[in-house]
This record gives sequence, structure tokens and C-alpha cells, in this order.
Amino acid sequence: MTQIRSTVSIDSRLEVDDEDALAFDVLDGFARAFKELPPKYFYDAEGSRLFEEICKQPEYYPTRTERGILERHAEEIVALTSASELVELGSGVPTKTRLLLDAMAAAGTLDRYVPFDVSEGVVRASAEQLMEEYDGLRVHGIIGDYERHLDAVPPSEGSRIVVFLGGTIGNFLPGSRRRFLRSIARELGPDDRLLLGTDLVKDPAVLHAAYNDAAGVTAAFNLNVLAVLNRELAADFDLSAFEHVAFFDTEREWIEMRLRSRCEQRVSIERLETVVAFGAGEELRTELSAKFTHKRISADAAASGMRVERFFTDPDESFALSLCAPADGSAPATLESLKARTATAGSRRQRCLGGQLG
Repeated sequence: MTQIRSTVSIDSRLEVDDEDALAFDVLDGFARAFKELPPKYFYDAEGSRLFEEICKQPEYYPTRTERGILERHAEEIVALTSASELVELGSGVPTKTRLLLDAMAAAGTLDRYVPFDVSEGVVRASAEQLMEEYDGLRVHGIIGDYERHLDAVPPSEGSRIVVFLGGTIGNFLPGSRRRFLRSIARELGPDDRLLLGTDLVKDPAVLHAAYNDAAGVTAAFNLNVLAVLNRELAADFDLSAFEHVAFFDTEREWIEMRLRSRCEQRVSIERLETVVAFGAGEELRTELSAKFTHKRISADAAASGMRVERFFTDPDESFALSLCAPADGSAPATLESLKARTATAGSRRQRCLGGQLG
């Protein structure tokens, strides 16, 4: 059997100045009347490990529910898009994405995967593993912050699907969320699609349990961000002097995660040459996680220059995947147009691979 050689390239958009982003965010966030930190700093090696453990907890439904939706609908999503390229924002370890890659490979359209993540180690490890699993797959990894470096995504060489899974879009405040979605929409061609994962509004008790698991894994994950500050900024946070807090704000319909100071204390941050005071009971917000309704998803898409073409959910409507098209694109695909696009994508893949026989 003839095998087609896979290829990989990695581009980094992180520069020396980016190393100061944490310092800037700490100075800015701690100077506010209500202290806060962006959630992206959760994910050092230990934070990533802890998040994998969170996903295994019985209370934490989003990961397994989203995966179930993909298991049921990946083939349909690929048929609707005929995508030859998959761009994943915040790729991490691409466990759920494999379901889409498998469906694309089975359809004969899979050509290129573009993982976009802030961790070089994660991008390289994923690229190496996927190249072994998918004959002829081209991987173009991007190391950067997708909020600032979205222009690093290489030009499309065919129809593509951009995926933003895990409900991560809920970490944005509403105005920032729509700005980010607009930036994605600007990168979409007429035949491209965005697959957006969103956690849905549900019983507050279910939400509370998901972010306050009995094993305390989410608490350890939340506290670990202080260890990140200790290591990266030479701070002296005592993790035992803070406690994990998470609750559902019924008015705003989002989860807030915070760290509450157990006592009055002063924390030195040596690299910033500053000392930060915390009162007893004072809280530091570490994450927002907005929950969505069908109406809110459609409104966000419309305000961002897109329309929801298909809406996929689980039987309990706990989580959703929305397939979004450019608002000025063509009408939803017909069976005849899908067949034509699939045939074109298959021909394109043969041309692309013709010179890679080894």
C-alpha cells in the first residue's frame, strides 16, 4: 500500500514582550476595585493536568456532553461543510477534535489541521501524534494567543471549519465576546464555517455542582493560578490562605469562580516590585463562564456578522454546538450542492497530495 507522507510546520507568534503579558494583567487586575485575573493563566502544566481530572469528575458534564454531541453529529457536520481543513482555537490535547478529523478522513476530504494554542509543547506533541494517525495529514501549528494573533492562521487552501469548543467563549464578557466572534467572522470565506461550543442555561444546582466537585479538583485548579504567580512573578502567595468559591449568578446567567482570602494579608510580588493587600474575606475573580440560550447564541452570531446554520444539542439540552456561516454567504447547503462540494474537495485533495508520494 502506498503511503502519503505527512508534514508539519510550527509558527510562533509569542515574542519577548508577550512574556510581560502576565505582569501587565496582574498589575491591571489587582489595581481594580474588585481584583481579577484572566482565566488563561490557569493552564500551566499542572493546571492542564488538573483540568483533565476535572473533566473526569461525575459532576462536570460539559466535556462528556460535548463529546457525545460530536459522536452523534460529526459525520453530518463534515457533510454540511465538506471541509478539507480544520482550524482549532485553544486546541490543547485534541481528544474531541479527533471525532471531526476521523469523519473528515472517512469522507476523503481531510488535508490540513491547524492547532492554535499558547503552549508549544502541546502543539508539537499533538502534531506528532496526529501525523502518525492520519496518513498524508498536513499540520500547521500556531503558538500564540488567539485573542491577539488570529491573523497568524494561514490562508485557506480549501473550505475550512474553525472550531472553538469547550464552552470557552463563555469566558468572555458580552462585549469582548462579540468582538472576538467578529474577528473570527472576518477570517471566514464564503464556504467556511465556525463550530462553536456553548454551555446552556440549566438548573443552578447542576451548575453549582459542576464547579464545586466533591473531590475538590476544581478547587485545586483554581488555587493553582496562585502557584503560577509565585513561579512566574516571584510572588509569595500562601495557597492555604485562600479558598475556592464558585457560584451561579442567576441575573447575569454566568458562573463566577473566585479565590477568597481567609484572613487579612499582604502578598509580595517581587518581579513587579509591589505588595498587594487582601482583606479578610476579600475575593479575587479568576473566571467567568457564561451560559447560553438559543436566542443568545443567535444574537451573538448576528451581531458578529454570522448566522447559525445548524444547532446541535444533547437530549437534555445541556450543551450546544452551533455551526455558523458568514452572514453574507450563500444559503444553507442543499443535497445537490453538498455532493458537488464533496466532489470538488476530493479532487483538490488528490491534487495537493499528488507530489507527496513517498
